[in-house]
Amino acid sequence: MAAMLTLAGCTSPKQEKVPALDLANLDTTVAPGVDFYHYAVGGWQKANPLRAEYARFGSFDVLNERNEKNLNDLFASMTELKTRKGTVEQKIADLYKMGLDSLRLNGEGAKPILDDLSEIYLATDKEDLMRVIARVHAAGESPFFYAFVEADMTDSDSQILYLGQAGLGMGDRDYYLDPANDALKQGYRAFLEKIFTLVGNMAPQQAADNALLVEDDIARNAWTREQKRDIPAQYNPMSTAELEAAYPGIPFATYFEVRGIPAQEKLIVAELSSFEALSNFYAQADLDVLKDYVAAQVISGACGALSDDFYLASFDFFSRQMAGVKEPKPRWKRAMRVPNSVLGEAVGEMYVKRYFPESSKKQMLALVKNLQASLSDHIDHLDWMGDSTKVRAHEKLSNFIIKIGYPDKWKDYSSLEIDPARSYYDNLKAASIWHVADNQAKLGKPTDKSEWGMTPQTVNAYYNPTTNEICFPAAILQPPFFNPDADEPVNYGAIGVVIGHEMSHGFDDQGRLFDKDGNMISWWTDEDDAAFRAKAEVLAAQFDAVEVLPGLKANGHYTLGENIGDHGGISIAYDAMQKAMEGKSREPIDGFTPEQRFFLGYATVWAQNITDEEKARLTRMDPHSLAINRVNVSLRNFPQFFEAFGIVEGDPMYRPAQEQVHIW
Repeated sequence: MAAMLTLAGCTSPKQEKVPALDLANLDTTVAPGVDFYHYAVGGWQKANPLRAEYARFGSFDVLNERNEKNLNDLFASMTELKTRKGTVEQKIADLYKMGLDSLRLNGEGAKPILDDLSEIYLATDKEDLMRVIARVHAAGESPFFYAFVEADMTDSDSQILYLGQAGLGMGDRDYYLDPANDALKQGYRAFLEKIFTLVGNMAPQQAADNALLVEDDIARNAWTREQKRDIPAQYNPMSTAELEAAYPGIPFATYFEVRGIPAQEKLIVAELSSFEALSNFYAQADLDVLKDYVAAQVISGACGALSDDFYLASFDFFSRQMAGVKEPKPRWKRAMRVPNSVLGEAVGEMYVKRYFPESSKKQMLALVKNLQASLSDHIDHLDWMGDSTKVRAHEKLSNFIIKIGYPDKWKDYSSLEIDPARSYYDNLKAASIWHVADNQAKLGKPTDKSEWGMTPQTVNAYYNPTTNEICFPAAILQPPFFNPDADEPVNYGAIGVVIGHEMSHGFDDQGRLFDKDGNMISWWTDEDDAAFRAKAEVLAAQFDAVEVLPGLKANGHYTLGENIGDHGGISIAYDAMQKAMEGKSREPIDGFTPEQRFFLGYATVWAQNITDEEKARLTRMDPHSLAINRVNVSLRNFPQFFEAFGIVEGDPMYRPAQEQVHIW
């Protein structure tokens, strides 16, 4: 995620100037000391009512929509060209056209998937079914468990196989186990019955019941979200022989043979108890029950590649019932997202040539350098960390790999074939097989630390602990996140906090377990470890106390890593802003001081409207806190914020000093 590309001399369309802070975004009927989030973005919320195709819409989505329009125009123009077979342009254009061809999709109905379903139902025994499951895994679905190649967490220079729990159609165990979710569970069962009916299953009710029976068992033995944040507990090395001996009910030898994965001296099993339960269940369960479950996984995963009745069945449950979306996205959006995903870096190469100014990369490099200096200063002045741990923290910080804009080398898709003579489903299946094989080919090879985990056209950023890298794709480097024409306080409050957020991930409850080279190794003294945990617990409790909806609390322990990222990002970006302002005019702009503009810049990034259903879904599924809490809960730990807006004891936004927490 490979040919070299030089961007020097590439021109981008002239970008119109955007105000650093749009005062229309404010709602001045709300006092900042009462509800800073709605004070800062209430005007934006009123001007951007939630459209029927969205469960949530915010600053990220504004940029995503702009990107979608740009990419759709790019893909549409390719359909007008005579493209040579095998070129990236041909693959993009044909995938795009197939996604738009509703007549063909609806005419084919369930036909494209029927051979794959027949293969499942013709399995003669559980070993034969495991052969089918292995082929399903090779095509990108993950019934029962996942198998994926990543850097070894204790030897980050090498790539190793990981196995972990998977196979829940609704994504999280609580949807199956918590009685509060019974209505959604019934909706999911109805969805399963619907898709079994659409493929011509002669007993769709029984098939749906069987599939749900399997998922119920997986859910009962699945680790909780909080347990899965315990990385060391999920690092359980064993050999292939030891794996097969530990879980005799799962025909792993057959699975690995079909996948073409040779015996390993070392692989990693994540949730040991889940695999023990799966081994017992697979050995004892009725073969027909298992077949219905695997079929349900395959059909559900294929709904977007089949006729409209499949897509609408999936939309009705996963989007409407689970998230509160009222209408499907238009077909052009669904169509353009496929080549954007399947050929992500090829599209990214085109995107940066046309839309990413090289000057933004240079400005970002300077900002990152300033944020590193600020975090280094913070480490020096920590009163809870000892000198030996500080030395290692500085080593890790100075060893960050920094990726901005786009990769130095691009993924080569020449061996991926897209053939319009085949069905849309078959082409997407072939693409999934290609991507899974691309991942599997890394097994046993050195880690390529130049590889990117996101495409340049992705509006996001990330930190990867095993490579100790921070990455900021081109698409996020535009307003309101990064504005080359904005004053420094606003940019530091927006992209500066994003940079600081990703840096802080290197020192959050998970990232701190890895050293400067990306290896999971203890580099903390016991005293410093205890001090960190105590402070992290205070932050977790602050979010735990928030009631998201009546009867539903936020989960501060599940979102702890992201909350530490925000907390650290705000802290170090604020100080970096103050240093950048030395010797410069501090006169208010639009009536706001530099400090006020910093915090308004931060809040603007999280402007959003969202359905109640999506609030509930994200609270259960997303390790990020809801946007309002990323502002209102996080900022209440900063006396600089109180001072900037005159917030005092008695104001709802105020938090007494003894209840505040300061980590990084």
